[in-house]
Amino acid sequence: MSTRNISTTPQAAGMAAGAVDSSWLRSQEQERDQERGQEQRREQGQDHGQGNGQDHGQGNGKDHGQGRGAWRCYDGQRGFSLVEVSIVTAIVLLLAIIGIPAIGSYVVENKVPRVGEELARFIAQARVNAAPGTALPYEAIQTSNLASLLRDSGVLSVSGEDANVKVMHGLGSDGQVTVEPVEAGAAFSITLSNVSHAACPAIASVMQRVSENMSVAAGGQAAVTIKDDTVAYSAMAAQSHCAKGDVNTFVFVAG
Repeated sequence: MSTRNISTTPQAAGMAAGAVDSSWLRSQEQERDQERGQEQRREQGQDHGQGNGQDHGQGNGKDHGQGRGAWRCYDGQRGFSLVEVSIVTAIVLLLAIIGIPAIGSYVVENKVPRVGEELARFIAQARVNAAPGTALPYEAIQTSNLASLLRDSGVLSVSGEDANVKVMHGLGSDGQVTVEPVEAGAAFSITLSNVSHAACPAIASVMQRVSENMSVAAGGQAAVTIKDDTVAYSAMAAQSHCAKGDVNTFVFVAG
């Protein structure tokens, strides 16, 4: 039996080593390509998930949430029942019935001092301007004299001219102030018609300081003297002669 010696030349060994190296490099490159591909696919999957998820969550969720919220608000709205409306209406009417007269009386009471001040100012002016040394210094006095003094007043209102002039005192509905001579002009009177009970006796208490004689007539009844040479003024007595409503007439005589 013969033995064959197999010898490997350096050239063959180098070729074999080169083939091994090239195959190993190709396998490494393929692995790296596969890893890069997997990373790209993962990145694309994350972008797609975030984009669609956010759009879907923000869009559909917001629209759905707003829709449900609006629906809940709509479901929560309700009107008033007939019983509730009736109760509120009754309360408002009750407050109006109680409050409006009280407010009206309060306004009249607050206006009394200013009206009395304006009338007292007119009396003082009439006395100063009266003809001295005559028995009838007020024979020509009339309402137009009062109107000329009070035309620019913010308390009493003046309308018309001369014989048609009207002075409204505001202490009652359609209440007027008239001035005329008394005893042919020896004195003069100031008459307030339709005076509210809210101004009684306050207006008399103010005017008693500048008037010699005062009387009050309530609701068309006969006039009652509340001050003269024989009757001392009393606020309680004056109030007892006033009637409720805008039905009182005061007459103040000065000279």
